[in-house]
Amino acid sequence: MEDDHALRDVLLRGLRDEGFDAAPAQSGASALRLAAEGFDAVVLDVGLPDADGRDVCQALRANGYVVPVVFLTAHHTINDRLTGFSAGGDDYLAKPFHLAELAARLRAVLRRADPGAPAVAGDLVLDPVRFTCTAAGRPIDLTPTEFRLLATLIAAAGGLVRRRELVRAAWPEGARVSDNTLDQYLSRLRRKLRTAGSVLTVMTSRGMGHRLS
Repeated sequence: MEDDHALRDVLLRGLRDEGFDAAPAQSGASALRLAAEGFDAVVLDVGLPDADGRDVCQALRANGYVVPVVFLTAHHTINDRLTGFSAGGDDYLAKPFHLAELAARLRAVLRRADPGAPAVAGDLVLDPVRFTCTAAGRPIDLTPTEFRLLATLIAAAGGLVRRRELVRAAWPEGARVSDNTLDQYLSRLRRKLRTAGSVLTVMTSRGMGHRLS
């Protein structure tokens, strides 16, 4: 999924020449729709016209898609890469790049991939374009930070997520986030889920982390 039309066309032709059955998406919203068709891997631009590609990746993970995600981006500092991996990416390729390298990286992540059962999101559906969540059919408005926290918890499929992992997923790499700040965000999430009538809430294992249950 790439927002530059010329580059997207080159990628599409090149990947098909490399033997991949590729399909294009020009936005985060269309990427989510395409993912439902059952692709084996996703090539995702960080700078999409309607959303941050990392938020789209988190939504994919939260919606149960465990296929490999390779990020493309013009930004390649260590913080950019760490943020991409925290969002659920499997690899990170900086522009400009050689198509042969992208194809090699795709083959590598596909060899390692072992798609399992989809994560259980209960009654929650995330929209990374609008930073909203639908619970029991009712929309919930989220801040970007709330969205990333909730997406990380959903993607864990009921498993425990340590507080450090939540901070890494929801804030820029290197951000100093106090325990009280994280607790306030989690408390707001609980309140919003409860108000919407969701069957899920954020549970706390004291001294360990949090889970959605």
